[in-house]
Amino acid sequence: MLLTSRKNLLVPKKMFLTKGVGTHKAELRSFELALREAGIEKYNLVTVSSILPPECRIISKNEGSKELVPGMLAFVVMARSSSNEPHRLIAASIGCAKPADPNAYGYLSEHHAFGETEKVAGDFAEDLAVSMLASTLGMEYDEDKAWDEKKEEFRISDKIVRTTNISQSSVVSPDGDYTTVLSAAVFLF
Repeated sequence: MLLTSRKNLLVPKKMFLTKGVGTHKAELRSFELALREAGIEKYNLVTVSSILPPECRIISKNEGSKELVPGMLAFVVMARSSSNEPHRLIAASIGCAKPADPNAYGYLSEHHAFGETEKVAGDFAEDLAVSMLASTLGMEYDEDKAWDEKKEEFRISDKIVRTTNISQSSVVSPDGDYTTVLSAAVFLF
Protein backbone atom coordinates (compact mmCIF):
# COMPACT_ATOMS: atom_id res chain seq x y z
CA MET A 1 0.00 0.00 0.00
CA LEU A 2 1.39 3.39 -0.99
CA LEU A 3 1.19 5.99 1.74
CA THR A 4 -0.12 9.24 0.33
CA SER A 5 -0.09 11.37 3.46
CA ARG A 6 2.98 12.33 5.47
CA LYS A 7 0.98 12.04 8.68
CA ASN A 8 0.76 8.26 8.17
CA LEU A 9 4.54 7.85 8.03
CA LEU A 10 6.38 6.18 10.86
CA VAL A 11 8.83 8.98 11.74
CA PRO A 12 10.23 9.18 15.29
CA LYS A 13 9.50 12.41 17.15
CA LYS A 14 11.78 11.71 20.13
CA MET A 15 14.90 9.76 20.92
CA PHE A 16 16.85 8.91 24.06
CA LEU A 17 20.33 7.51 24.58
CA THR A 18 21.22 4.69 26.93
CA LYS A 19 24.06 2.29 27.70
CA GLY A 20 24.87 -0.82 29.69
CA VAL A 21 27.36 -3.54 30.51
CA GLY A 22 26.76 -7.17 31.48
CA THR A 23 28.99 -10.08 32.46
CA HIS A 24 28.14 -13.78 32.52
CA LYS A 25 29.64 -17.13 31.52
CA ALA A 26 27.18 -17.25 28.58
CA GLU A 27 27.47 -14.54 25.91
CA LEU A 28 23.70 -14.24 25.37
CA ARG A 29 23.13 -13.79 29.09
CA SER A 30 25.83 -11.09 29.24
CA PHE A 31 23.98 -9.29 26.43
CA GLU A 32 20.68 -9.57 28.31
CA LEU A 33 22.32 -8.14 31.45
CA ALA A 34 23.73 -5.23 29.42
CA LEU A 35 20.23 -4.59 28.03
CA ARG A 36 18.88 -4.71 31.58
CA GLU A 37 21.42 -2.16 32.82
CA ALA A 38 20.51 0.05 29.85
CA GLY A 39 16.84 -0.30 30.78
CA ILE A 40 15.73 -1.76 27.45
CA GLU A 41 15.57 -5.50 28.18
CA LYS A 42 11.74 -5.66 28.20
CA TYR A 43 11.25 -4.59 24.60
CA ASN A 44 11.46 -6.28 21.21
CA LEU A 45 14.31 -4.31 19.72
CA VAL A 46 14.36 -3.63 16.00
CA THR A 47 17.70 -2.31 14.80
CA VAL A 48 17.53 0.44 12.22
CA SER A 49 20.11 2.44 10.33
CA SER A 50 21.40 5.78 11.40
CA ILE A 51 19.23 8.72 10.33
CA LEU A 52 18.12 11.19 13.00
CA PRO A 53 14.80 12.47 11.63
CA PRO A 54 14.12 16.20 11.26
CA GLU A 55 12.51 17.71 14.36
CA CYS A 56 13.35 14.63 16.46
CA ARG A 57 13.92 15.82 20.03
CA ILE A 58 16.59 14.21 22.16
CA ILE A 59 15.10 13.55 25.59
CA SER A 60 16.39 11.99 28.80
CA LYS A 61 16.41 8.24 29.34
CA ASN A 62 14.11 8.71 32.33
CA GLU A 63 11.55 10.63 30.26
CA GLY A 64 11.77 8.22 27.32
CA SER A 65 11.46 5.08 29.44
CA LYS A 66 8.04 6.24 30.61
CA GLU A 67 6.74 5.91 27.04
CA LEU A 68 7.78 2.27 26.64
CA VAL A 69 5.54 -0.73 27.37
CA PRO A 70 6.95 -4.24 28.00
CA GLY A 71 6.86 -6.36 24.84
CA MET A 72 6.46 -3.44 22.44
CA LEU A 73 8.57 -3.04 19.32
CA ALA A 74 11.25 -0.45 19.97
CA PHE A 75 13.33 0.86 17.10
CA VAL A 76 16.98 1.37 18.05
CA VAL A 77 20.36 2.22 16.62
CA MET A 78 22.70 0.00 18.64
CA ALA A 79 26.42 -0.44 19.03
CA ARG A 80 27.48 -3.66 20.79
CA SER A 81 30.75 -5.37 21.57
CA SER A 82 31.37 -8.63 23.40
CA SER A 83 34.39 -10.68 24.39
CA ASN A 84 35.55 -13.35 26.82
CA GLU A 85 39.26 -12.65 26.34
CA PRO A 86 40.63 -11.92 29.83
CA HIS A 87 41.68 -8.29 30.39
CA ARG A 88 40.37 -7.20 26.95
CA LEU A 89 39.11 -3.58 26.87
CA ILE A 90 35.91 -3.34 24.80
CA ALA A 91 33.75 -0.34 23.92
CA ALA A 92 30.51 0.52 22.15
CA SER A 93 29.43 4.04 21.26
CA ILE A 94 26.64 5.89 19.48
CA GLY A 95 27.58 9.28 18.05
CA CYS A 96 25.00 11.89 17.09
CA ALA A 97 25.32 14.85 14.72
CA LYS A 98 22.30 17.15 14.73
CA PRO A 99 22.14 20.16 12.38
CA ALA A 100 21.07 23.49 13.85
CA ASP A 101 18.27 23.59 11.26
CA PRO A 102 15.41 21.59 12.85
CA ASN A 103 14.01 20.79 9.38
CA ALA A 104 17.19 18.97 8.35
CA TYR A 105 17.96 15.39 9.27
CA GLY A 106 21.04 14.34 11.21
CA TYR A 107 23.09 11.21 11.62
CA LEU A 108 23.76 8.60 14.26
CA SER A 109 26.84 6.40 14.08
CA GLU A 110 27.57 3.04 15.67
CA HIS A 111 31.12 2.33 16.77
CA HIS A 112 32.29 -1.00 18.24
CA ALA A 113 35.90 -1.19 19.37
CA PHE A 114 38.60 -3.10 21.19
CA GLY A 115 41.26 -1.28 23.20
CA GLU A 116 39.41 2.05 23.40
CA THR A 117 38.13 3.92 26.43
CA GLU A 118 34.67 5.46 26.54
CA LYS A 119 36.18 8.89 25.77
CA VAL A 120 38.14 7.70 22.74
CA ALA A 121 35.21 5.66 21.39
CA GLY A 122 32.77 8.53 22.00
CA ASP A 123 34.95 11.11 20.25
CA PHE A 124 35.39 8.76 17.29
CA ALA A 125 31.64 8.09 17.07
CA GLU A 126 30.85 11.82 17.11
CA ASP A 127 33.44 12.50 14.39
CA LEU A 128 32.01 9.65 12.34
CA ALA A 129 28.44 11.01 12.61
CA VAL A 130 29.59 14.49 11.56
CA SER A 131 31.60 13.16 8.62
CA MET A 132 28.61 11.09 7.39
CA LEU A 133 26.35 14.13 7.61
CA ALA A 134 28.89 16.32 5.79
CA SER A 135 29.30 13.70 3.07
CA THR A 136 25.56 13.45 2.54
CA LEU A 137 25.30 17.21 2.26
CA GLY A 138 28.15 17.26 -0.27
CA MET A 139 30.36 19.35 2.02
CA GLU A 140 34.04 19.17 2.76
CA TYR A 141 34.82 18.16 6.31
CA ASP A 142 38.11 18.30 8.19
CA GLU A 143 37.49 17.45 11.84
CA ASP A 144 40.54 19.35 13.05
CA LYS A 145 39.41 22.56 11.34
CA ALA A 146 35.67 22.12 11.91
CA TRP A 147 35.71 21.76 15.71
CA ASP A 148 35.18 25.00 17.66
CA GLU A 149 36.75 24.22 21.04
CA LYS A 150 35.36 27.31 22.73
CA LYS A 151 31.77 26.71 21.64
CA GLU A 152 32.10 22.91 21.66
CA GLU A 153 30.41 22.49 18.29
CA PHE A 154 31.30 21.52 14.76
CA ARG A 155 31.03 23.88 11.81
CA ILE A 156 30.47 22.40 8.38
CA SER A 157 30.48 25.15 5.76
CA ASP A 158 28.14 27.71 7.35
CA LYS A 159 26.09 25.06 9.16
CA ILE A 160 26.46 24.50 12.88
CA VAL A 161 26.25 20.90 13.97
CA ARG A 162 25.70 19.89 17.58
CA THR A 163 27.08 16.56 18.60
CA THR A 164 26.81 14.15 21.46
CA ASN A 165 27.58 10.54 22.18
CA ILE A 166 26.85 7.79 24.61
CA SER A 167 29.59 5.28 25.21
CA GLN A 168 30.21 2.24 27.36
CA SER A 169 33.50 0.45 27.91
CA SER A 170 34.57 -2.37 30.18
CA VAL A 171 37.48 -4.70 30.79
CA VAL A 172 36.77 -8.42 30.56
CA SER A 173 37.37 -10.10 33.92
CA PRO A 174 40.43 -12.32 34.43
CA ASP A 175 38.22 -15.42 34.73
CA GLY A 176 37.14 -15.13 31.08
CA ASP A 177 33.40 -14.69 31.54
CA TYR A 178 31.75 -12.91 28.61
CA THR A 179 31.38 -9.18 28.93
CA THR A 180 29.04 -7.27 26.64
CA VAL A 181 28.89 -3.49 26.33
CA LEU A 182 26.22 -1.63 24.41
CA SER A 183 25.08 1.86 23.62
CA ALA A 184 21.74 2.61 22.00
CA ALA A 185 19.58 5.38 20.62
CA VAL A 186 15.93 4.48 21.21
CA PHE A 187 13.31 6.09 18.95
CA LEU A 188 9.84 7.06 20.16
CA PHE A 189 6.78 7.99 18.09
